[in-house]
Amino acid sequence: MPGWPAQLLDDDQRLAWLMLMRSENVGPVLFYQLVDLYGSAHAALQALPHLSRRGGRRKPVRIYPRDAAERELEHLNELDACLVARGERGYPPLLAHMEAPPPLLALRGNPALAEEPPVAIVGSRRASANGRTIARTIARQLAERGYVVVSGLALGIDAAAHEGALAHQGRTIAVMACGIDVRYPAANAKLMDAIAERGLLLSEMPPGTAVRPELFPRRNRLVAGMSLGVVVVEAARRSGSLITARLAAEAGRHVMAVPGSPLDAAAAGCNHLIREGATLVRHAEDVDEMLSREAARLRVTLRERAPFPEPEPCPAGAARKTNPASTPPAPLQPSPRLHERLLALLAATPVEPDVLLRECGAPPEEALAALMELELAGRLFRMPDGRLARSAE
Repeated sequence: MPGWPAQLLDDDQRLAWLMLMRSENVGPVLFYQLVDLYGSAHAALQALPHLSRRGGRRKPVRIYPRDAAERELEHLNELDACLVARGERGYPPLLAHMEAPPPLLALRGNPALAEEPPVAIVGSRRASANGRTIARTIARQLAERGYVVVSGLALGIDAAAHEGALAHQGRTIAVMACGIDVRYPAANAKLMDAIAERGLLLSEMPPGTAVRPELFPRRNRLVAGMSLGVVVVEAARRSGSLITARLAAEAGRHVMAVPGSPLDAAAAGCNHLIREGATLVRHAEDVDEMLSREAARLRVTLRERAPFPEPEPCPAGAARKTNPASTPPAPLQPSPRLHERLLALLAATPVEPDVLLRECGAPPEEALAALMELELAGRLFRMPDGRLARSAE
């Protein structure tokens, strides 16, 4: 959330953040609301059962067990991976300033790459030889200019982009739609290993998480959010790459595309983006011309921060201590009538939270508290863009 303070977590706080983040119905927005309200993840965890009951849930909400969180951290350590929190070194700085980014990210490889100006290159899985060559060449040349190339480790254009940047000092970040230890797609297993050794793997999912269709949009949001701009190379008119481009535009990032023949269906998505205002890209110089000033400002900002810790890849700094046994503050107590009023305003079609706050007729603070309880109880759900819809009962 805007204004969320940078901090370093101690081991106990990191464990509590992980438990809260993995608990049932707790997405990033609700995570930050709970921590803001209760002052710590420890206190928020204590409040979850009470809040979910107030929201109308009969069975206790499932809290991620402490021993499961400990095993997850141990497994990451066995993988030579780590878990970094928003505000810590290694967490992509541009992503940290997006609306409700993941509170924690798993990193495997060289986390210092997150401190370099990033550019995303995405495109078709069924890429042509020419498309792969273009992506590989642009990626290598951008790496030579000091950028880090971000992509989604998919077949085709993604893989070519990773290969091109990997050839120059391993300057690539692969954002995964699965656990950081899952070798997907299998054809990219060797590439994944090379990135883990010389570049950086990144995931918001627990280790062992298999690929599911709903995880690809979440990955695409991370790719767009952590990059200065997105370059699309070969994409059909209905391509997941265009979703990444749309997310980038919504986040205020630059959208660029390599043009193709009007007769080539594989170029229809790129040509459409250019027609709609995306910057036409022929080579890496075009990308650098578009992003160089912002990249320079980002380098200055990052350079003014404390040096990245070596050799420890994950900072183990201390933050203010919280007492797990402390009594959480008493939040607002919305009435059951307000719960029902909000549910009556919700439908299967998602709506902006501000609309609900305006239409429900209650003080905003009370309405927000009621929405939080309903979300935790599973009676409404939040879309990736923050809109709310009523859950099927």
